[in-house]
Amino acid sequence: MNYEKELDDLVNIVLKEDGSDIHFSEGRAPVVRVASYLSILDRPKLSAADIRGLADQMLSSDQKERLIKDRSVDFAYGHTEKARFRGNAFFQQGQLGIALRLIPQDIRTLEELGLPPTLKKFAEKKQGFFIVVGPTGHGKSTTLASLIEMINQNRLEHIITIEDPIEYVHTPAKSIIDQRQIGEDARSFSTALKHVFRQDADVIMVGEMRDRETMATAVTAAETGHLVLSTLHTNNASQTIDRIIDSFPSDQQGQIRLQLAGSLAGIFSQRLLPTVSGGLVPAYELLIANSAVANLIREGRTHEINTVIETGGAEGMIDMNRSLAELVNSGEVAIEDAYNFTTDPKALERLL
Repeated sequence: MNYEKELDDLVNIVLKEDGSDIHFSEGRAPVVRVASYLSILDRPKLSAADIRGLADQMLSSDQKERLIKDRSVDFAYGHTEKARFRGNAFFQQGQLGIALRLIPQDIRTLEELGLPPTLKKFAEKKQGFFIVVGPTGHGKSTTLASLIEMINQNRLEHIITIEDPIEYVHTPAKSIIDQRQIGEDARSFSTALKHVFRQDADVIMVGEMRDRETMATAVTAAETGHLVLSTLHTNNASQTIDRIIDSFPSDQQGQIRLQLAGSLAGIFSQRLLPTVSGGLVPAYELLIANSAVANLIREGRTHEINTVIETGGAEGMIDMNRSLAELVNSGEVAIEDAYNFTTDPKALERLL
């Protein structure tokens, strides 16, 4: 098999079909995801040698070494000028598999993504901690890239992104942008974030907060005059706050509560739902950190934050169930899909 040509053919299929992902696994033809649904392509089944040949086209020597050592490796793969992918190569039952996620070439605006204009206010802040949350594959990185690009186009700032791997590549406009990739430019998120304090950064984007040390340094950076944007794999605002606090030993949780209460700007949770007509549409929740939210965090009453969001519409807050209900009532999303994505079916039922 000509692996370079095979990749070119598959990239063309994904672009033509407006797909989002490609999966390679031994004993099966390549699989693509289009509008959240998987489809097996009418192509030959891949052998172990085929998977290794495809991996050789995408991985550097260092990445291959890490794959053998760690049994998994994240990477970015740029296929000519057509497309760029975020990838992960991994072993399962001793067999090599590869998953690729397409990164759109253009960085879309909030309007183009169908996201609320209220998010613009977070790109205008000079300091604070803004977190985008949700499951894997629901657009968190795309939302952060849109906010970073808004800052890049409108403000003279020094922006540093720390990612694993680098996804959206920004071209400096008004801002200076330095993009650091874990494994190539820095050993880990936590070490890269520590060095930011000596790099005269104004805006810091942390691709993912994977450990307690990264969380602690991110909160400190937001406290000390930086605008920090990051992501977590959590479902909603209250769960996100609990996840951060619970990552710390009990004797440190009081301090992190105080720091988070003082630095949090907002939490945005998003889901991409299949539409009735085909394609995807976002549903979302937005917590805007005000004095009431800060008090709840300090006092350990995060379970009450959902009520603050539900009653905070006048301040620009957005309730996930209300967002889902609007999509159903407008005919964009099927009711069963809305129920699949809610964390509170009874509350959603009351709105439908």
